[in-house]
Formats: sequence, C-alpha cells, structure tokens
Amino acid sequence: MKILIVEDEQGLREDMLTYLSGDNNVCESCTDLAGAKAKLACYNYDFVLLDIGLPDGEGFEVLEFLKAERRSEAVIIISARNSLDDRIKGLDIGADDYLVKPFHLAELKSRILAVFRRKAGNNNNSLIFNEISIDLDGRNVTINGTEVVLTRKEYDMLLYLIANKGKVIAKTAIAEHLWGDEIDMHDNFDFLYSHVKNLRKKILDATPNDYLKSVYGIGYKFTDR
Repeated sequence: MKILIVEDEQGLREDMLTYLSGDNNVCESCTDLAGAKAKLACYNYDFVLLDIGLPDGEGFEVLEFLKAERRSEAVIIISARNSLDDRIKGLDIGADDYLVKPFHLAELKSRILAVFRRKAGNNNNSLIFNEISIDLDGRNVTINGTEVVLTRKEYDMLLYLIANKGKVIAKTAIAEHLWGDEIDMHDNFDFLYSHVKNLRKKILDATPNDYLKSVYGIGYKFTDR
C-alpha cells in the first residue's frame, strides 16, 4: 500500500515510517498542512495517517480537500485530542478511523488493515478474487490452492489491482502507487511493463484465466469480464 504520514512530531513520524515500511508499504511523510496538500496535489495514496494539530493549521483541512476533490484515500486521524467533538467532526468530514495518541504501532497496523478490508468489501484477513486468494497478514498468494511466489512489487501490484477490480487504472497511478516519489526519476514506463508482464505470466501459469487486461493508451484493468 502507498501511505502518506502527516505528522509534525519527529520521533513518532520516524517510528511510523520505519514500522510501516517494514511491511513493504511505500511510505512518504510531511510535517505540516502545506506539505500534505502539496503531496496530495501530485500523488494518489491508499492511506493518509493524519495528525489534526499541525504547525500551520488544522488537519481537518486535509479531509475537506479530499472530500472536495472526491478522492478515494482512506484516512485515519492520529491525534492527542480525545474530545468527542473532534472525533465526531473528523468522522463526519470523511475520516475512516480515529486513533488517540499514544498508541502502539501494532494497533495502527491492525486498524489500517481493518479499514482496507472494509473498503475492499471483505471482513476477514484475505482478499479473494475468484480462484485467487491473498493472505493480507502473511502476504501470501494462492491460485487454485497452489502458492504463487511473487516479488514485492508484483504482490503490491496484484493487491492494488484486485482492490480496484473492474476499474481502469492509469499507468501513472500504478507507478506512483508502487514507487512513490521515485517515479519522477523515470523517463518512461518500461520498468512498469516488465513487472506487469511477469505478474501476468505467473497468474497464467496457475490459471487459464487472463484477468490482467491492457487498456490501450491508458493502463490496465483487473476483471473477469
């Protein structure tokens, strides 16, 4: 998953970056409201972990920005404020969860997975598409009951595509999701084509169903139609 951490407390921000990156997520961070808006104007994310007490304003403005732009990022507010009014305001504007500081990083991870499963329409620890099953905790993929060994990027790409099944996903969106800011260093999408080719081959080696469709001039769609 691609995660933006908006947190001005250096120690906590670095701890979250280290912990969540250890799960092979693409994590980026900023320390204020201006930085968050700049990041969101350039990139799409799966999750925003949002402190509402920022040096240059209220984090609620980030929620309002996402709502106005009809963005799909999931948002978990992380705040030292424990008032009912702040909780209600955050959830009413569009936050998916509210976590009060201090908290254990393991709980944060569990809440991220819970929100992800809820948005993907699943209530357990797996993401299933026909004969393809992804164990979200163990990061294992099985097709027709046989484990398929994927690289980190292939796994993240498959997870992203299945979570957005039936939708046409632009090449730029997939590249940004997998590589974050590093995408700016690439002049073309050859690196992405290679990963797509390898993922498709591994899927076809395990099932005759070719779910990964190319949409000419745009990107890709994961569908059984």
